[in-house]
This record gives sequence, structure tokens and C-alpha cells, in this order.
Amino acid sequence: MDTKIGSLDTCKPPCSDLASPPNGAVSTIQSSVPATPLVNPSESTLGRHLARRLVQIGATDVFSVPGDFNLTLLDHLIAEPGLNLIGCCNELNAGYAADGYARSRGVGACVVTFTVGGLSVLNAIAGAYSENLPLICIVGGPNSNDYGTNRILHHTIGLPDFSQELRCFQTVTCYQAVVNNLEDAHELIDTAVSTALKESKPVYISVACNLPAIPHPTFSREPVPFSLSPKLSNEMGLEAAVEAAAEFLNKAVKPVLVAGPKMRVAKACNAFVELADACGYAVAVMPSAKGLVPEHHPHFIGTYWGAVSTAFCAEIVESADAYLFAGPIFNDYSSVGYSLLLKKEKAVILQPDRVVIANGPAFGCVLMKDFLKALSKRLKSNTTAYENYHRIYVPEGQPPKCEPKEPLRVNVLFQHIQKMLSSETAVIAETGDSWFNCQKLKLPKGCGYEFQMQYGSIGWSVGATLGYAQSVPEKRVIACIGDGSFQVTAQDVSTMLRCGQKTIIFLINNGGYTIEVEIHDGPYNVIKNWNYTGLVDAIHNGEGKCWTTKVFCEEELIEAIENATGPKKDCFCFIEVIVHKDDTSKELLEWGSRVSAANSRPPNPQ
Repeated sequence: MDTKIGSLDTCKPPCSDLASPPNGAVSTIQSSVPATPLVNPSESTLGRHLARRLVQIGATDVFSVPGDFNLTLLDHLIAEPGLNLIGCCNELNAGYAADGYARSRGVGACVVTFTVGGLSVLNAIAGAYSENLPLICIVGGPNSNDYGTNRILHHTIGLPDFSQELRCFQTVTCYQAVVNNLEDAHELIDTAVSTALKESKPVYISVACNLPAIPHPTFSREPVPFSLSPKLSNEMGLEAAVEAAAEFLNKAVKPVLVAGPKMRVAKACNAFVELADACGYAVAVMPSAKGLVPEHHPHFIGTYWGAVSTAFCAEIVESADAYLFAGPIFNDYSSVGYSLLLKKEKAVILQPDRVVIANGPAFGCVLMKDFLKALSKRLKSNTTAYENYHRIYVPEGQPPKCEPKEPLRVNVLFQHIQKMLSSETAVIAETGDSWFNCQKLKLPKGCGYEFQMQYGSIGWSVGATLGYAQSVPEKRVIACIGDGSFQVTAQDVSTMLRCGQKTIIFLINNGGYTIEVEIHDGPYNVIKNWNYTGLVDAIHNGEGKCWTTKVFCEEELIEAIENATGPKKDCFCFIEVIVHKDDTSKELLEWGSRVSAANSRPPNPQ
């Protein structure tokens, strides 16, 4: 029996990996560092040192929710000239905003208060961990004198043990620092920040509430820029891996390349394109890697997502006699309920620091970026798979033309969103049917694209849109959000308005949790309908630039888009799109049934 990748019989968790900062990260590697200048004695405090570190690594916007344990720290963050403190409506959104910011800027940061804030932001930190994003989560902690006493504090569960929050964060961060004295504060803070950058994972820093304002000699100079030792490949292992992979792929008749989401953390996107240019193979992306590979590449064939792939892509990938997957994650969602028709003996699987060829051999301590660059020099050009794709490809049809004032269909909506995309836009896709509709968008050169597939937390996109838009103010962010998801995190539209952002949100109102309806329906998937434009108008309250509208048909949609991209181009634009509750993509229908089947498998016999 064939061993299959992403199949039920060989379902294994993805390999853990040591990650590097993602593409776009601020460089913190210095070849030579002159003596740093002294700072004003009144500014040589823990709070200002932390602020200077954040600015130095590129986190010049920090998302926060004030609480009594972090107020003094916030004073010192605000005092740093290069740092902009952005107050959010709740901690969950502050964490999501830091997540979105890190996707573009390379690192993000949020500040909350002890336990009630920390446990509230925890879900967002877990999502950032799953997506390999370097995120600095800072918590204002108890007074240093209270540690080790038998005192009971507010904002806790009523026990004198203050470690509950720390223990929760230990599973979703790669480093935890509890700063409750000044002697080792400098070391703990710098270790935490540098570890986030090296591992490309979130870290947790708890700062006792009475320490941020106190000067200390260790903070008397501007912080020396980090010198992060770059990870290196084992040269012998690299050469052996390249030789084995080249032999394997060069004897194939119609090999293909497939990009996966871990290419971002491996900083291997450019190396992947270099390999694609050199070998001529057909190039596909896994759904969670959309945006990591330029879709204008001459051999790009679309998204490989098993049964819900873009047209003709799965047929080419699954019929190939060899495929190289760079940084894949084969979970139940990306494998469409473990139903991918892939065979392990045909695959070269690259993780950020490991190469596995078919059923063996495997090579460790080989960095993906180094491997791809070296392999590009050893592969023979082979365009067979792309020629096969070109031969069978039939251009996608257009949705049927709408009758005058006909109720708007989702496929017509996304046909018009497609026309809005350019190098000056970015797309944020919320968990739900927007996953599938946005996958079909063709991204122009320079157009950003983000969604959260591994963790899949509904409501993520509101905070993430806030953070992403703040990190790249030169881009117009277009967010596609379902009504159910929007109800989870809607408040921080307020923060977008405060920040003067010019995002366009398409609120797709179909009356419920449509993605869950297609997995398993029930009355719990129906939600109370809101007057969404009325809500945003109330949040606006005459402060800032905001424009809202509600559309029911194509004519109204066209007019709304013309307004949003014309007279209202400098405004935050909120377009509520009313569609039928059963109007979903065909991909969601197929995907939902397969994921439902995977979820409903009976227990194995004991």
C-alpha cells in the first residue's frame, strides 16, 4: 500500500523547527558596533530601555490596553520619541494587531496588565505562535515586594501564587522573563527580545509595576544593537542533501514545485523563486503560502489544496512523478480532511532546517534557503509539468451577468474585488468562506496577502487588519470579513478610526457562521443580525474620516467601490454586503464535507 502524505493512515504532527525572522524583518545583525552614547540619567530606566529596544528592532507601534499594573510602564513607552502607543478596545484585539503588524514589519509588540489582561491576550499569542511570528508580549506585573509573600492580589484567581499567568504562557511562547528586580532586568529583557527574533516565535515579558521608572546603571547607555548569530547549514549535510535531491528530481519526467507556509519563517521565498526560475518546473502554492510566491511568475499554476485547488492545479501536482514541497504543513484543513492524493515516495519535503527525500534518506542541519539556492545550480531544466498544465488549462468563466437589481452573489462581489487589487493594496482574509474566495484572487506584483490558517481563530482579521494597516500606511488594506467573525472583535474599528487608517472592509452579511454550517449545521450557527453600518456609524460618532454603505445588488456595489476608491479614498470605508445565507463557494461545500468526515471518524477499535 502506498504511503500517502496528508492521508488518514499517516497523519502526524508537523515537525518542530528552529525559525529565523520572517521576510521583511528588521535587520539586527551588526558587523561592527561603535560605543553607544550615554542617555540622560532621568531616562536610564527600565521602561525607557524596553522602549528603545522596541524601536530599535522595528516595533515602532505598540498595541496596548491600560491596567493599573502597567500604567507606569506605559508612561515610559509614550515618552520614547520613536514609539507610538496605540490603545486598543480589548487585549485580544491588541494581540491580533501585534500579529498583523509582525506579518508586515517582521516583529510586533503588545502591552497588557497582569492576568486579566494576560489571559485575555493569550489566544492571540497562541495564534502568533502557530504562525511563527516574532511577537513581544509585555505584561505589567505585581509590585516586586509582593513576590514570595502570602499576599492575595486583585486581578488574580485569589491565591497567593502569582505564577498562573506565567504557566499559561509557557506553552505558547518560546521564552518567558519575569522581571521583578533591576539587577538582572537588562539581561532578561534583551534575552527575551533577541530570542523572539532568533526563533520567530512570541515571547513573554512580565515587568513588576514598581520598576519601570527607576534609573539603573545598566540602562545608562543606548542599547547596543543585537548581533544575532545567523544559523548555518552543515556543509557536508547540505552537499549530500543537494546531491541526493538533484539525482531524485533529475530522473523525474514531470516534477513540480509547491511552496508551503514555513518558507516565510525560513526566509526562503527569494531562494524558492530562484530555484523556480532555474528549473522550469510548474509552481504551485499551498493555501497558507498564498502571497509568498509571486503569482505573476511565468510557471505559476495556482493554489494546491487537494480537492478544492484552483482549476487544473491539483491534476498537475497529483499526477507528477516527483514533487518538492518547501515548508509544508499537512494538517486536517490544508489536506482537506487528510484526503490529498500524494505519495511519500515521490516527495522531497523541506522544513526550515531539514530535508527528507522520499522514504529516506533524511538530512538535518540543512537550512531551506541554502538548500534551494544550491539545488538551483544542480537541476536540469524540465518544463513538462507546466506544458501539461498549459495544454489542459481552460480560462475560468465569468459569473452570469446579473439582472437589474438582482440580489448580489458572492462570486460577483469577488469579481469586483479582483479589479481593485494592485501593488498598492493588501488583502486580509478572515476565517470562513473568505478563505476560499480570496484564494481565487490573482495577486498583482507587490500586493500583500495574509490569513491565519493554522490556528483559524474567527475574529482574527479585525485586529490583524488594524496592525497590518498601521505597519504599511502606504498600502490600502482590503479586508474580507464575515458577519459572524466581525461580531467577535468589532470594537477595534474604533482604533482604526483613531489611527486615521484608510482600510476598506467588506462585511459579508449572510446571517451566520457559514464555514461551520458546511462542516456541521445546527441552530447555533445562526446569529443575531446587526445593523453593521449603523454600528460603525455609531463608533465613528463624527470623529475621524469614515464612510459606510450597505449594498444589495451589483449596481450598488459598483457605486460603493467607485466611492471608496475615489472621493472617499482617504477615509476608512465600511461596505456591508447583503448576500443569501446559502451563497457559498463550491470549494467550501467540498472542503466542509471532507473536514466533517474527518471530524466524525468513529473511535478506533480498542
